[in-house]
Amino acid sequence: MNRSDGDCSFSEVNSIVNGLQLAFYIPIFIVGLALNIIALRIFCFSLKKFTEATIFLINLAVLDLLLILSLPFKMYFSKPNATGNWRLCNFVECLYFTNMYGSIYTIMFISVDRYIAIRHLFWSKLLRSPTKTKTICVVIWIFVWTVSISVFSFNNGDQENMRCFHNMSDSIWSTPIIISLETIGFLGPLTVMMYCSIQIIRTLLTDRFSQEQNSRERIIVIRIIIINLVVFLVSFTPSHIAIFLQFLVRKHVISDCYFRQKVSLFLQMALCIANSNCCLDAVCYYFAVEEFRNSSIKKDSIIPKRTVSLRSPSIE
Repeated sequence: MNRSDGDCSFSEVNSIVNGLQLAFYIPIFIVGLALNIIALRIFCFSLKKFTEATIFLINLAVLDLLLILSLPFKMYFSKPNATGNWRLCNFVECLYFTNMYGSIYTIMFISVDRYIAIRHLFWSKLLRSPTKTKTICVVIWIFVWTVSISVFSFNNGDQENMRCFHNMSDSIWSTPIIISLETIGFLGPLTVMMYCSIQIIRTLLTDRFSQEQNSRERIIVIRIIIINLVVFLVSFTPSHIAIFLQFLVRKHVISDCYFRQKVSLFLQMALCIANSNCCLDAVCYYFAVEEFRNSSIKKDSIIPKRTVSLRSPSIE
């Protein structure tokens, strides 16, 4: 590899990335497509009632499904010799990142919904309802699409040298956009999710009345929370570290050719890992369905009915 700053070749990186995408995206496309279609069928047709939980999970499954459907286009446009209209390129980028960050926000609101149901039982009837949940999902779609369209509409400069997901314009790598992406798009939701998860687990472990009864339901909830948090961290942390490193490359803070090549490779690998979230979410679907069955589909919460009802008022 050429380590000079003046003429840095990424041909070897591109070759590795093409192989990685085939290795990752084909299984993700096949498995993720099947799992999310099955999940949508279960949530839409098998469950008796549309609750806050099912609405959020349906929204997450739709986002995952659309992200999966964008992967073949991402693979095509990521090739060095790919041809196509730059408007189509921008649309694919918008579709890809819209569904990624839509998933992040949906997962965050699932944690908030669960937190309200367990920690603030008396407020839950006021703050939670299927109608409010549908409104939140609509707002998520409007927000992520508006931001994506606003950002990627700038990527129309040098159309001849432009490559989707690679050679984006400097305006996209501007400091305000990347800082907003890292904080509002990832660190903010992560902070909210970790806070809600810790508080819920703390409540379930310290609530003596809840511990004495319904231990199985309590263990199921704690297991779901931990799995959701681990899946979120594993899926999205590497990609946002890589995005920040690539930002440093574009700002010439990292200028050595060798490290620029490594950052470029790491970014593409991290995006592959992030896309695996479409399949990992199926684990969350499995435990969610198990949770609904344990509560006999009677409680309009993502928490088992008896676990919520046996909460100690003193924790409020």
